Amino acid sequence: MKAADLFVKCLESEGVEYVFGLPGEEIAELLRALGQSKKIKFVLCLQEQAASFMADVYGRLTGRVGVCVSTLGPGATNLLTGVTDAFLDRAPVVAITGQGGLERTYEESHQYVDIVSVYKFVTKWNRTITRAAFIPQVVRKAFSVAESEKAGAAHIELPEDIAEEEADPKNTPLLERIESETPASITTRSARQALDLIKKAEFPLILAGNGVIRANGSEDLASFARKFAIPVVSTFMGKGVISDMDELSLGTIGLQTRDLINCAFERSDTVLCIGYDFVEYSPKFWNPHHGAQNKKIIHIDSEPAEIDRNYRPTLELTGDLCATLRLLVEEARREKVSWRKESNYALKLGKMIRAELYNYADDDSFPFKPQRIICEMRKALGKNDILVSDVGMHKTWIGRLFPAYSPNTVIISNGFASMGIALPGAIAAKLARPKSKVLAACGDGGFLMTLYDLATAKALGLAITILVFDDGKYSQIEWKQLARFGKSYFVDFKNPDIVKLAESFGCKGKRVKSAIDLRETLSLALKSNDTWVIDVPVDSHENQRLLKRLGTNAKCPP
Repeated sequence: MKAADLFVKCLESEGVEYVFGLPGEEIAELLRALGQSKKIKFVLCLQEQAASFMADVYGRLTGRVGVCVSTLGPGATNLLTGVTDAFLDRAPVVAITGQGGLERTYEESHQYVDIVSVYKFVTKWNRTITRAAFIPQVVRKAFSVAESEKAGAAHIELPEDIAEEEADPKNTPLLERIESETPASITTRSARQALDLIKKAEFPLILAGNGVIRANGSEDLASFARKFAIPVVSTFMGKGVISDMDELSLGTIGLQTRDLINCAFERSDTVLCIGYDFVEYSPKFWNPHHGAQNKKIIHIDSEPAEIDRNYRPTLELTGDLCATLRLLVEEARREKVSWRKESNYALKLGKMIRAELYNYADDDSFPFKPQRIICEMRKALGKNDILVSDVGMHKTWIGRLFPAYSPNTVIISNGFASMGIALPGAIAAKLARPKSKVLAACGDGGFLMTLYDLATAKALGLAITILVFDDGKYSQIEWKQLARFGKSYFVDFKNPDIVKLAESFGCKGKRVKSAIDLRETLSLALKSNDTWVIDVPVDSHENQRLLKRLGTNAKCPP
């Protein structure tokens, strides 16, 4: 067989179901081999960035490696944004890029750049394949590195002359996957130390991150929180780690300014950071008084803590996250845990945050308040349906207020936080979970960045719905400029006719004009078997009203 066929056999051995990508001259042999595979489906995209976003979200939702492919040069650099997103959002992805023949790498050559060096700093590991015999080893290692904690992106470069080489399958056997688990390395002694700190705490809080979801640890986290009666705050990417219907859920923290939830952290004397990651939300925003050392921090994760002046753990419990939580519960099984009166304050905050959303449930103003749109999205989706949020001001509203009831049902990019992820992400979500309804929430700016892959959704016959928050501006940038300068610069743009644009791709489109219209259209779109785009005019002034309530203006209730 040719080396390209061996490469595809290795992908099949890894259990790859989809490869997202675009064709290219230098990957012709790889595409031929993929086209002959009976196990792998190639998803033809319209731009490489969208392909890497699809691999990113697929990896995040399934826990298995998402695979994307591009040709050399501009194809590989286009792929880079989604690969970087996977790197910082901790999603398992393997990116495959073509390259000219090896002899071209030693001289100036058409479209040649050193892509391995370009990708080096945004992947966990990357290599060029220089001999066909190395393919099984390189592919196995790339998948292993991408899946291991913290999950992320790996990259393989396949030069066109190597892809054409003859490979002897007898001398290049496939390397089998070896399933392994992170050992629970904590001891009974360290568990008792943690329990002593928890029992002495007057106002403990749990800060849960996406690491809990990657470890499939939501049930263990909920059991732990209930056993010790500790309120839970999640990061934006940890939404759903505990159901927002649980009274211990206080919602999320994620803004780079003081919000109501910060009041709980300001009073807290002990914070248990479980599966928490700096890339999502810096500790300086919830523990700014580093000099006072007024908080004890217990770090529970599969990896050792990253240390800075705002994050100096009193105790680290490093190992299998779920096993650690179960051991703590087991060690405390005979102990009676009393409810702390300060926790009542936390629950009061949780109720106030939830009330902020539902106070707008009957607001019929037009253009729509963001809170009303979120209410309607929540009503339209089932508990296990999927909302994929793009990056923009609407992400702030969704992160703060959209109730999540199960892990991995609200997908937010908050590591790299790249605009344009929602539409291709929704395509991947529907492929990963075909029985779930999938709704992409986009700002108009983010929607326009990757709208061309409406054609991909239509070609695949996918029933997804894209809701566009339409205000004709980069609202989050405006929000931050107004906070800093009192004036905004270069944020306004003119939208095309979004409905006609959707229809030109063969999709269904509608611009809604009332709250009832929005509710009925959402219901119709999510029940249909077609790709829908719903244009929703949004009142951007509500962003400035929120700004006035945050920061130093965010008064903590007594």
